[in-house]
Amino acid sequence: MQEFWALTSKGVEEVLAIEIKQHGGEVVKLGLGMVRFTATLDTAYRLCLWSRLATRIMRQIHAVAVDATTDVYEAANEIDWLQHMQLHQSLAVECVGKHPTIDNTQFGAMRIKDAIVDQFRDKTGERPNVDRLDPDVRFQLRMERSHFYFVQDFSGPSLHQRGYRKEQGEAPLKEHLAAALLIRSGWQYSQSLFDPFCGSGTLLIEAVLMARNIAPGLKRPQFAFEKMADFDNSLLQQLRAEALGARKPLAAGVRFIGSDLDARSLDKAKQNANRAGLSDVIEFRQGDATELTAIEGVSNGVIVTNPPYGERLGDLPALIPLYADFSLRLKQHFQGWRLAVITSNGDLLRALKLSKLKNYKFANGPLDCEFSIFDLTEQQVQVSATAAPALFFAESDSFANRLKKNVKQLEKWAKREQLTCYRLYDADIPEYNVAVDWYDGEVVVHEYAAPSNVDEAIAQKRLFDIVNLVPKVLGIHTDKMVLKVREKQKGKDQYQALAKAAQYKEVTEYGTKFLVNLRDYLDTGLFLDHRITRHSIQQQSKGKAVLNLFAYTGTASVHAAIGGARSVTTVDMSNTYLDWARRNFDLNALAGKQYQFVQENVLDWLHGCKNQFDLIFVDPPTFSNSKRMEDTWDVQRDHVKLLNMLSKLVSTGGKVIFSNNKRRFKLDYEALQQAGWQVKDISAASLPEDFKRNPHIHVCFELTRV
Repeated sequence: MQEFWALTSKGVEEVLAIEIKQHGGEVVKLGLGMVRFTATLDTAYRLCLWSRLATRIMRQIHAVAVDATTDVYEAANEIDWLQHMQLHQSLAVECVGKHPTIDNTQFGAMRIKDAIVDQFRDKTGERPNVDRLDPDVRFQLRMERSHFYFVQDFSGPSLHQRGYRKEQGEAPLKEHLAAALLIRSGWQYSQSLFDPFCGSGTLLIEAVLMARNIAPGLKRPQFAFEKMADFDNSLLQQLRAEALGARKPLAAGVRFIGSDLDARSLDKAKQNANRAGLSDVIEFRQGDATELTAIEGVSNGVIVTNPPYGERLGDLPALIPLYADFSLRLKQHFQGWRLAVITSNGDLLRALKLSKLKNYKFANGPLDCEFSIFDLTEQQVQVSATAAPALFFAESDSFANRLKKNVKQLEKWAKREQLTCYRLYDADIPEYNVAVDWYDGEVVVHEYAAPSNVDEAIAQKRLFDIVNLVPKVLGIHTDKMVLKVREKQKGKDQYQALAKAAQYKEVTEYGTKFLVNLRDYLDTGLFLDHRITRHSIQQQSKGKAVLNLFAYTGTASVHAAIGGARSVTTVDMSNTYLDWARRNFDLNALAGKQYQFVQENVLDWLHGCKNQFDLIFVDPPTFSNSKRMEDTWDVQRDHVKLLNMLSKLVSTGGKVIFSNNKRRFKLDYEALQQAGWQVKDISAASLPEDFKRNPHIHVCFELTRV
């Protein structure tokens, strides 16, 4: 008997251990993502051919007890490496785990490689070559607290690669995980299987391979053990022949059905099934899971599926109604079936309004997932079939009531002020830490990053309730709601792009028109809290030369131009935002040489500017370390330097309006007064009605030369 390690994904270990026993192995230990076992060469070959759940089989070649001072090079030198590879073979070395003498796993791997090539050089006068990508032999050190385990790749490239999946969807399940889900679901080979979010078809293909008893390793061109000194080719050919003869027909009446809304995914699924030789067995059809109807000729079976669950919180508004509508169709048409769903966002399962029978934990790539099983019994399908997802917290109704109250108070005011975009809610209830902004029929919900003392899971459940309630309170469809998360700025630029949808929308403030983009950026292109400041600039600009620094999308510049400014100069480092500013000018029919747009680092531009201006608006970011800047920018640290640079640009009798959104910003009055500035704090006066609940949203000052 030899010792082996079977590697797999987190959560698959227990079912993998059962599989190893079924094929004749003796399980020694289960660990995170691995099962240690002993086996004969026959059993090890058999597992490489038959394992549906392992990603790799490794043969243990040496184990050594260690302490905190053990040197990995010396430990590796205890092994006679010439027994495990030949000089002409290339090698790769990996290192997994932690040890006090190894700073990182790359260093550990390098030390083992050094031991191997030094030993070859000492014994043969030559050394083998290293090939990290496609080696003939792959070794691995697995470090545990009390032992170093040296293992050699026995199976070769990952066993989840069955050879049929050249095409995959956007969120594919690896084949071994699909097999594990099918086993955990309780599906029996005599039952029909349905996947309503089938994507590239992996779950269905794996199910048919299991039901027909087709060995998943049969199409593999070569295993790593075929290059080993003790390789027994006749044994392998015997096992291959046995595997070919072990195939079974499907049970009578069993059907395998997959549907998906995306035609491209279905094409990939059909191609994959064809490569697996199963195109005549699996039925693929295009369909919307929220419009499911009963499957003709099938009264019951098992639904195993991997629905969209999004990797960003911003996906929630679309996903909650998807799960709710999917559940409603299941209750209407699939009584008597079993449902098994994998998701990385367990809160979404609440939208199903079903009681779980079982729940398992798995890792799908980097995502920790829940795999939940439900029986669609008569009682289950009767429960609130048309109701919306239940709230996690009863106090969430308080959030809804506050939002309703704010809407009632602000609607008439906004109409009177000619505003189609304004803030409805701004963390009025601290536990519901979001801002809700109205944009003429659409709404943006900004989730503020939760304080460190707030449990992340509780914060996400509250967010789930918020996303449920906002469309109902405002009377909009969920596709008119956009959810965004602003993380704390940690050395990142002020403006961060999301997925580009390029959907722009026209809004108005005080009769001035602007383009906003609600989906592509963390900010929409219009800072609502600076509305009064912009309007004030319009009222002060007639006949003046106006300068807008850190101009973003040029909204203050547009106000200045509409106010009759003699000239408007708009400066920003981003070409994207300057183009946006030009579009805002075009939208308001503003054109002419008096309107200049400058794409440059503001601080660099100021050094070279020779012109003077009557009104300067400067609204810098809180922090920036853009690659286009030589140094970082910090508004608290650098504001005096910036404002003093403006002194030579301000005309006699001119004015600077300086604002920023840094919390707890402290203006250095003393330094500015010494530099000849007269300062007036206009923060309170610049606060719009819809931001009165958050008086610290920004600071704003007027500066004139003494």
